Amino acid sequence: MTLNIIKKSSIFRFISETIGELKKVHWLSKPEITYLTFLVLIVAIVSGLVLGAVDYGFTQLVNEVFVGR
Repeated sequence: MTLNIIKKSSIFRFISETIGELKKVHWLSKPEITYLTFLVLIVAIVSGLVLGAVDYGFTQLVNEVFVGR
């Protein structure tokens, strides 16, 4: 029984400490979230296009040099 009380006590302490730490966090404002989300999307799209172009270029190079097409 004592072990069960200790487990419950430690769980409640963990939850209370977690809530306390979350109150200390500096949360981003909505405009910051929107700006950073669009920035991530733009970087991901540009990176995908660049990597796709490099992949296409290497494919063409390999086809020309090794396959002879």
